[in-house]
Amino acid sequence: MNLNTDNKLNKRQLNSIEKHLLNDFQHDFPLVSRPFKKIADEIGTSEEDVIETLKQLQNDGYVSRVGAVFRANSIGASTLAAMAIPEDELETVAAMVNEYSEVNHNYQREHHYNLWFVLTASDEHTLNAVLDDIEYRSGHSVMYLPMLEDFHIDLGFDLGFN
Repeated sequence: MNLNTDNKLNKRQLNSIEKHLLNDFQHDFPLVSRPFKKIADEIGTSEEDVIETLKQLQNDGYVSRVGAVFRANSIGASTLAAMAIPEDELETVAAMVNEYSEVNHNYQREHHYNLWFVLTASDEHTLNAVLDDIEYRSGHSVMYLPMLEDFHIDLGFDLGFN
């Protein structure tokens, strides 16, 4: 599960189930036929409640996605990409980039290239087609940064709810 670490989130009070879902399942997501049922059993709620709560957390911007993460380019094709977007267009372009299911996450950096994102697709052709479409729709070029060396960075965070 990818958490949205954007500091502009609506910081409402989270309930116990939300806290468990955000903190306890960033790693070791159950690889079973009904993972949300297994999670529900572990935290003492229903499968439906887990699914609805995750949907709400995603709608509220606390979770960017729930899904598998594979080593880059071991299945399909992926790239890191960067764009130089004028400040007054940044929010609009970032929202447009997020519309693509191939985009794992995007984030702002304090740099000339201020919008960065990771894109994963079924193959190189699809990857390039999505990047070309982002360029076309945004009116800004995309810098492709394919992986040259593999590093593993654990992106799980203890959110300190306990």
